[in-house]
Amino acid sequence: MTQQEITPREALMRLGASTAEAIAKVLDMFVPGAVERGNVTVLADGASPFANVARGSIATSVSYVDGVTGANVFVMTPAGARGLATAMGAPSEEVAEGAEAPPLSELELSALSEAANQTMAAAAAAIGVVLGQEIEISTSDTRVLDDPVAAADIYGTAPHAISTTFVIAGESCRLIQLVPRAFVVRMVRAIDEESAERTGPKAGTGSAASANGSAVDSSSHSLALQEALGGISLRVWAELGRTRMPLGSALGLPLGAVVDLDRAADAPVDLYVNGMRFARGQLQVTEDGEWAVSLDELDSQGLRMLDLARPTQSQPRAHVESAAEVVEPDAESLDNESEDQTEDRDPTSKSDPETPEVQEPEVEGAVT
Repeated sequence: MTQQEITPREALMRLGASTAEAIAKVLDMFVPGAVERGNVTVLADGASPFANVARGSIATSVSYVDGVTGANVFVMTPAGARGLATAMGAPSEEVAEGAEAPPLSELELSALSEAANQTMAAAAAAIGVVLGQEIEISTSDTRVLDDPVAAADIYGTAPHAISTTFVIAGESCRLIQLVPRAFVVRMVRAIDEESAERTGPKAGTGSAASANGSAVDSSSHSLALQEALGGISLRVWAELGRTRMPLGSALGLPLGAVVDLDRAADAPVDLYVNGMRFARGQLQVTEDGEWAVSLDELDSQGLRMLDLARPTQSQPRAHVESAAEVVEPDAESLDNESEDQTEDRDPTSKSDPETPEVQEPEVEGAVT
C-alpha cells in the first residue's frame, strides 16, 4: 500500500475504529457484557456532529493540548449516564413509577468524571498508536448539554469529525471526535511507513478499518493498542470492613471514636479495582513500613478483567490464581483514599450483591 492509496477518509475510519475499540474495552470493565459497538461514520464537510444530540444529554470531553485544535466528546442520554454512574458505584435515587427522573446528583457526576478520565485516556492511547506518537489531552470535563446547538462554542470546531455509536445497558451513546487536519497528515504518514515495513503478500493488505468501521486488523496494530491500554491508571483500594449506623449517630461521632466493623482483625480484605471486587487477600506491612496486600484468590470479576486486559495470554487461569503481592500506598495515602471513597464513591458494586440498599435514614461506611 502506498501513500497515494490512503485517502483522508480511510485514515479517519481507521482512527475512529481504533478509538472505538479502546473505549469499548474500558467501558466493558465498568459494565461487563452490556457494551455494544456500533458503526463509525466520517461526517461530510460542514455537517455538525451535534445535530442529532438531544437536549439534556450528558457529555464528557477532553481536548488536545499539543498545539492542535480538536476534542473527543462522549455523549450519553441521562438514563445511560445514570446507569454508568451506578455501575461505577454511585448511589442512585429511587424514582416513583411514572415520576420524572431527577437530575444527576453530584456523586453521579463525579463517578462519570472518573469514568471519563479512563475512557478518554484509552481514546488518547489509541490515537497515539495510530499516529505513532503520544497524544496529550486536557483533564476531562463533564456537563449537561442544555443547548446542543451551542456545542460548537463549547468544544470548538475542526476540519474533520467522526461519530461512533455505542449501546450501554440498552441506552444509546455516541463518541464524537473533532479531528484536526494535522492528525490526518500524521496518520497517512504513519500508515505509509507501517506499510513500507511489511514484506510479502501482506504488504498490500494494510490494516485500515473496514467500510463500516467495525474492524481493525488484529496484528501489530492491536498489539500496540493493548500495550497502550495497559498503561492506563485505575483506582485500586483495599477494604478492611463495613458497618451501618443511624445518620444521627454518624454525625455525632467525636474524634477518636472507635467504630466496630463487620470483620475480625485477621479476616481477609477485599481488593477493589474501579469499584469492582477484584480479589481477596491478607493485609500486611512491608519492610519499608508500607501497606501491602498478599492476594489469596481472584474474584470472578477479577478473572474477567484479566481476560480483557491480556486476551493473548495462553497461561491457564489456575496459574493466575497463585498468590501474588500488590503494594498499596503508605498509611497516610491510604487514609486519604478512604476519605475520597466516602465522599465521592461507594465501593459497592454489582459483584457484591449481599450488600443491602439503604432504605432508611442510616449510613453505611467502608474502611479502606
